Amino acid sequence: MTPTIQRFPKNPILTPADVKASHPDMQVELLLNPGAFRYNGRIGLLVRVAERPVQEPDWISVPLLDPDAEGGMRILRIRKDDPDLDLAPGETRGFDYKGRGYLTTLSHLRLAWSDDGFHFTPDPRPTFVGQGAHEAFGVEDCRVEFFDERYWLAYSTASEFGVVAGLASTADWRAFNRHGVIFASHNKDVAFFPQKIGGAYTAFHRPSGLGPGGHFIWLARSPDMIHWGAHTCLATTRRGHWDSERIGAGAAPIKTDRGWLAIYHGADCNGRYCLGALLLDLNDPTRVLARSDEPLMTPETDYECKGFYGNTVFTNGHVTDGDRLFLYYGAADSVVCGAELSIRDILSTL
Repeated sequence: MTPTIQRFPKNPILTPADVKASHPDMQVELLLNPGAFRYNGRIGLLVRVAERPVQEPDWISVPLLDPDAEGGMRILRIRKDDPDLDLAPGETRGFDYKGRGYLTTLSHLRLAWSDDGFHFTPDPRPTFVGQGAHEAFGVEDCRVEFFDERYWLAYSTASEFGVVAGLASTADWRAFNRHGVIFASHNKDVAFFPQKIGGAYTAFHRPSGLGPGGHFIWLARSPDMIHWGAHTCLATTRRGHWDSERIGAGAAPIKTDRGWLAIYHGADCNGRYCLGALLLDLNDPTRVLARSDEPLMTPETDYECKGFYGNTVFTNGHVTDGDRLFLYYGAADSVVCGAELSIRDILSTL
């Protein structure tokens, strides 16, 4: 049994053509994986915007954050026949050059606002950009949650040192406090529970396993949002299932009378990304009460199956209205879409 999914009729709701580039020499290549929240009666999305310079024949040009460069950014240009360039055939996400890894795009976070939850207008300029050595390749895939009178932003950062999880907060979406790295490399998919449990803040995170182990969902606790411990492996991949290769958290879990309902993503051995659900004990979220045997949502439409990374639906943002769950997601790593589901329907599948 799968829940009824009502994809927004105007999907995709945001495409690269809807967003103005941050600089005249740059172009928006992709929109991905927005965080979602309510603020002053409106719904906001914090969208990952991936940009790069206009490409020239026979060259690869990539942007890098550099505080010593004019405008805080410099362009690395490499001839495609350079013997120090190691670009795997068909690889579009990254490459090695002179023994160092680089991404082909630079990502920042951009706000988009809506009065009805279906039609969004992006801000003309970036909202949150990378700073410092750990964010030299940009900031990505932000989850947003509100508690303690502030919005808390958990985001992934990329650099030559790997992918780490950063933390920031804001009360008004104009001024941001950066709290630094909270989970060291290689870690991502951090999402906070919307309230303390047993007197502690609680978060999902996803360390990447090397050797034994794999890409699993973990749970951590903190007294202050900065220092995290009491780590517990919550859920692992499942051989032969739709989530056999890797899994990671979506947005904050939803409190229901049956437990914490958490939407998560899973990928199989063919790289197809789907969405499923976990149900966790309200008082002890390390206890998994139920889990999706079949995915709740699979890539089916053209905009989900064809794109920069096809056959992908990936969420880290939603808002609720009673039983209605408005799910905002990235499709094919290219555009932003929305869908409506019933929380009761999801619970009935578990």
